[in-house]
Parts: sequence; structure tokens; C-alpha cells
Amino acid sequence: MVLAGGAARRMGGMDKPVRPVGGRPMRDRVLAAVDDATPRILVGPAAGVPTKVLVTRESPPGGGPVAAAAAGLALLPAGADRVALLAADLPLLTRDAVRGLLGHLDEGECGAGQPAASPDGVCFVDDAGRWQPLCGVWRVGALRDALARLAAERPLAGASLRALLRGLAVREVRWRGDGPPPWFDCDTDEDVRRAEGWMR
Repeated sequence: MVLAGGAARRMGGMDKPVRPVGGRPMRDRVLAAVDDATPRILVGPAAGVPTKVLVTRESPPGGGPVAAAAAGLALLPAGADRVALLAADLPLLTRDAVRGLLGHLDEGECGAGQPAASPDGVCFVDDAGRWQPLCGVWRVGALRDALARLAAERPLAGASLRALLRGLAVREVRWRGDGPPPWFDCDTDEDVRRAEGWMR
């Protein structure tokens, strides 16, 4: 599930996910990293979306990542038990990085200082130790339960991911692979230039 409905205020309000990085829209790079997933879901504008990708919008459009996650989950088939939750502005994300996250989720083991039970989800953490929840893989049941809990407290539009994930057992994963960090998101023109520099 790729979330592509942000306002991109630091890029002048442009449709950030379709901004090319290395000659290809960021959104399409993220979708390519999960091209073996079924289904692939994009939450955001439908224009130019690759074929065989299901498209929906959060309510209201621009309502934030929690509302977008709820809209995307509604399109998952009944038997789906895992979902990659990905921002559309991760041009360095690779299939290997996503597979690595899936492996950590399936291991059911957590590192020192983390929940001992099988995790509800795994996500990368950046160099400062901050969660990157939109570069993670989650158990569908846990996310649905978290959405129901949060919806009972407040509207999902405008809610924070921190509020959504509160109480979930999350395994933190540091990037140890070759190449640039897959969690790197492009919020500014400088971020785009940096990502393109890594691609050279």
C-alpha cells in the first residue's frame, strides 16, 4: 500500500509523488519495489498510475496518512494478513529492503529492549533512532484493530501515525544493507538532489 496524498508544502504544493528522481516518478519507484505484491494499492491521485494498481482516496482527500491507511486497508482481500505501508516519496526503496522487513516480521523475534512477543509490525529506524512507520510491514489485523480503537477516540482525518501505532508491538530495523537507506524520503528539493546523488 503506497500513500501518495500529501500536500508537499515544502515543494510548493506540487504533486510530489510524481516528481521524477533519477528520471522516474518517486511513486512509480515505490510501486516497483513491491511489484510482486498482490494487490498493489495506491492511495492518492489516479492520473498516470501504472496498470494493475488499485487506486483509492482517503476521506477527505489530504486527510493524512491515517485516513489514507484506512482507505487502503478497505481494498485488501479478506485473507490478507500482512501489508507493506509505504510513503510514495521513498525513491531509494528496493525490493530487497521490503523483503528484509518481511523477514523480520516473520521471524517473530525481537531484539534487546523490544517486545518479546511476535511483533505487530516492523519498520526501519533512521540514523537518529526515529521510527519510519511509512517504510514498514504490518500485520493487517493489528492495523485494523488500531484503526478501530483510534476511530472510537477521534476522527481519522488529521490523526497522527504515532496515535495509530500506540500500543502496538513494533520491531525496529536498522538498515544494514549495501547502498543508501531505503527509508530516505524526499520532502525538499535538496532531498531530491541528495537521492539522485546516491543513484549515480
